[in-house]
Amino acid sequence: MDIHALKNIVKFVSVIGVALSLFLFSAIVVGWIYHEDMSAFLMFDAGLFLFNAIPFLLLRGHTMKLSIKGGILSVNLIWILLGVAGAIPLLLYTHVTPADAFFESISGFTTTGATIYTDIESLPKAILYLRSLTHWLGGMGIIVLGVGLFSLINPSGSMALFKAESTGIKMEKITPKVKDTALRLWGVYLLFTVLDAIALKMSGMTVFDAVNHAFSTISTGGFSTKNASLGYYHSDLIIWITTFFMLISGINFLAHLKFLSTGDSGGYKREEVLVYLLIFVVLSLLLSSVDMFFDHDTVFHGFTHSFFTIASVLTTTGFATLNYEQWGPIAVSIIFIAMLVGGNAGSTAGGVKVIRYIVLFKNLALQMKKTLHPSAIIGVFIDGQKISGQIISSTTGFIFLFIMTNMFVTLYLFARGFDALTAISTALATVGNIGPGFSLTGPAHNYAFFADVDKVILSFAMIIGRLEFYTVFLLFSRSFWKKF
Repeated sequence: MDIHALKNIVKFVSVIGVALSLFLFSAIVVGWIYHEDMSAFLMFDAGLFLFNAIPFLLLRGHTMKLSIKGGILSVNLIWILLGVAGAIPLLLYTHVTPADAFFESISGFTTTGATIYTDIESLPKAILYLRSLTHWLGGMGIIVLGVGLFSLINPSGSMALFKAESTGIKMEKITPKVKDTALRLWGVYLLFTVLDAIALKMSGMTVFDAVNHAFSTISTGGFSTKNASLGYYHSDLIIWITTFFMLISGINFLAHLKFLSTGDSGGYKREEVLVYLLIFVVLSLLLSSVDMFFDHDTVFHGFTHSFFTIASVLTTTGFATLNYEQWGPIAVSIIFIAMLVGGNAGSTAGGVKVIRYIVLFKNLALQMKKTLHPSAIIGVFIDGQKISGQIISSTTGFIFLFIMTNMFVTLYLFARGFDALTAISTALATVGNIGPGFSLTGPAHNYAFFADVDKVILSFAMIIGRLEFYTVFLLFSRSFWKKF
């Protein structure tokens, strides 16, 4: 790596570090409001600010131009540093091990929502807010925020970072400049967060709980301020409000941006969105039927908790209102299907994403047609546009990496002595950034029982899933480091 490339990475990482320290200061303010001792947190945050501000100032005259390789390396490095930075306040204010703190921090920033805390309500308010804040920053992607901040530095490397962080299959810009698109996306993100917080406050939550749950909902994260998650409130209105905001957060935010900017609702009519909504409705109705048949619940109660549960799992949020494992094996099977799907590309949701399944199944249908009609000239079309062979190959590769990563984590956990359902669902819950799994990591449990080495491995599984495999596994390619 030459010195110019190194300066590019250091300068960008320092900008993200400065931005993070400013956001973390809001957690200190929350602590002060609730009369908590924030002196240690303040010293850490000041140190984090200086640690990043100094290299940025030293490189202020350096013209930064990140290549795709530089962007990929920066993204990986930043997610490790985020985990460390988010872990330190947890070490300072709660009785956890470094592995615990790193796991919780990574779970927050990757919007997984898996927790090692057994008594959440005993945590300081500043820490509860910090956990939700990590969700909110990680949801849209702190790198996207960094792309927006390039207007303060040099915008030439924006596309490289946007490609490295973006969860979509195809890069799409609403405005000519990527940084403008990134900032507008954050505007929509903030608007949804405020609307959700207001709705939750009007439904009976305190301001503190409303803000924290809005952070977790719009980011599809899942951290709650209550041990029983949203089940604590016993409010159907809160459940339906959260279901709605989880569902729209699982839709490509570019569709929201188009609609709010120009009134163009075309983004909501795309094939991926329609299939996503169809899957949600079908799985919710199936789960409702199972609930009403076996538990003899009322139609409204069955619909309320079933639609909420499917929205929570499908969008990889991970909130819970009750222990859905008690609904029986058929219900578990339905929920497991939702875990495998995920939300839309370009949303805050994790998982495989609906668009990849559309590409995969259409390509399978295409191959069958070619078998019957070898000389036919046909292709894969989505929304009336032909999908290139490169996208099909990339999608197939993604599915393969998703399966292999889940298989590795599953076999590791199984070898460690955990039962098959715990191993399989925990792998899927961490790699897919979902949070709760089944059995020992089900909605009524947490991840505290894992050994420190398990938590570290699961933390990296969350990062790999959040960065969608290629961005991480490319680092192990010899060609990546050639002529860097």
